[in-house]
Amino acid sequence: MSVSSLKSELRLLSFLILLAAGIINSIGVVLFLSPVHLYDSGISGTSMLLGQLTPEWLPLSFFLIVLNVPLFAYGAKKQGASFTIYSIFAVAVYSASSYVITYVLPIDVSTSSPIAGNDLLLCAVFGGLISGVGSGLTIRFGGAIDGIEVMAVLFAKRLGLTVGSFVMVYNVILYLVCGIVLQSFILPLYSILTYCAAIKTVDFIVEGFDKAKSAMIITTKEEEISKELSDAFGHGITLIDSEGYYKGRQQTIIYFVVNRFQIAKMKSIIHRIDPNAFVTISDVSDIMGSSINRRQ
Repeated sequence: MSVSSLKSELRLLSFLILLAAGIINSIGVVLFLSPVHLYDSGISGTSMLLGQLTPEWLPLSFFLIVLNVPLFAYGAKKQGASFTIYSIFAVAVYSASSYVITYVLPIDVSTSSPIAGNDLLLCAVFGGLISGVGSGLTIRFGGAIDGIEVMAVLFAKRLGLTVGSFVMVYNVILYLVCGIVLQSFILPLYSILTYCAAIKTVDFIVEGFDKAKSAMIITTKEEEISKELSDAFGHGITLIDSEGYYKGRQQTIIYFVVNRFQIAKMKSIIHRIDPNAFVTISDVSDIMGSSINRRQ
């Protein structure tokens, strides 16, 4: 990729959002999780554990850089230059703001959370929610704040795992190691709550509350159904010609995108016009150039 094309891909707004995302992530980890020895997931959690086991001059912020940057650099060819730059920037902000909160600002995070005290449940839930906001914003604006996600993309398929399964296996191993090192599994179990809260928050930030659904409708009454759906929702509709395998009959697939609140109405329209229509409904993770929100 040329320098000019890379510059065209990098956007100031994305860097500003990633700046905020790194700071938000550090707030969740440093103000809620680290003081009570709860652990984030992935490389962030690994860095927290190493920061607790090593001398004080090797803090969390050091391990965030040392562990994450090589992973992002290793995955640069697969993920692209802009993704790598965004990710390293977000991790650098996360590391720097973690250091500032811990060692520069007049905030005592050595023995308890300055906001939630020693309440492990509050620290686990709110630490996960806040760090999840930071991670979700990073992903939504073109990067990642944890190198384990890059490793999952590169190696999961080779190991016969999905990306999600790879990350989960890593985190299970991490929490087992934490439990063995601490000689107690109470804190690692609370850390699982942190992980769950963070994952749900990331999903919300990346996909939104009003998550879209795609419908594939196989019918012989495509004109009637398309007209009714268009009149009812005002959405764009795509018609795909197809042929049934067993009967060799020509038929049409209607591809249609709605939000989750419109599914029941869509099904009602389809069933009224063609009770024999075959319909599948799937989640849509992202949309570009769609008329899903356009209403007539």
